[in-house]
Amino acid sequence: MKKIAYLRVSTAEQNPDRQIEGLKHIADELHIETLSAVARHRPVYDRVIGRLRRGDMLVVWALDRAYRSAKDALIELDALRERGVYFQIANLDLDTTTPHGRFIYTIMSGASQYEREMLIERTKEGIAAARAQGKRIGRPPKLTQIQLFDAHHRIVTGQATRVQIAAEYKIAPWSLTRAIKRSVEALPN
Repeated sequence: MKKIAYLRVSTAEQNPDRQIEGLKHIADELHIETLSAVARHRPVYDRVIGRLRRGDMLVVWALDRAYRSAKDALIELDALRERGVYFQIANLDLDTTTPHGRFIYTIMSGASQYEREMLIERTKEGIAAARAQGKRIGRPPKLTQIQLFDAHHRIVTGQATRVQIAAEYKIAPWSLTRAIKRSVEALPN
C-alpha cells in the first residue's frame, strides 16, 4: 500500500509548511499544488488521483485542502472507494476504511463547506462595511492624481506617447490608460 499525499495552498504567498510537517512522516510521497480550491482544473490533484491503485491511500492534511464542498468530498470518496483506494485526513486522524470513519467524514465534509461559506460571507460583509466608510478596496494606485494629470496632459499635447509614459512609470500601457480614464471620469463636470 502506497500513501500518496496531496497538499494545496491557494496562492504562492501561502506556505505549505504546516501541511508538509503534518504529512511527511505519514505519506510515501508529497505532491503540492498552488491553486485556488474553486479552480475548475487541478492538474496536480488529477495526476495524484490517476496514479492511485487499488489498495493505495490518498492522504490530505485537512479536508478543505482537497475539496471545494461537501458534495465534492462525498463524490470523490465514493469514486475512490469504487477503485479500492482508501482516504485519510491526517489532522483528524480519520481513516475512511471503517463505517465510523466514513460517518465522521460525511459530517466533516459538511462542516468544511459551512466554514468556507461563512468565510466568504464575512469577507463580503467586511468589504461592504469598508466601502460604506469610504475606504478604498484593493491594491493602492500605482500613480498619484498629479502623475495622472501630468501624463494625461503630456499625451493630449503630444509631448509623449502613452507607451513612453507607461515605461517611465514602469507600468503597462493599458494600466495607464485605465487609470487616466478613471481619473478624468472622477473630475467634477
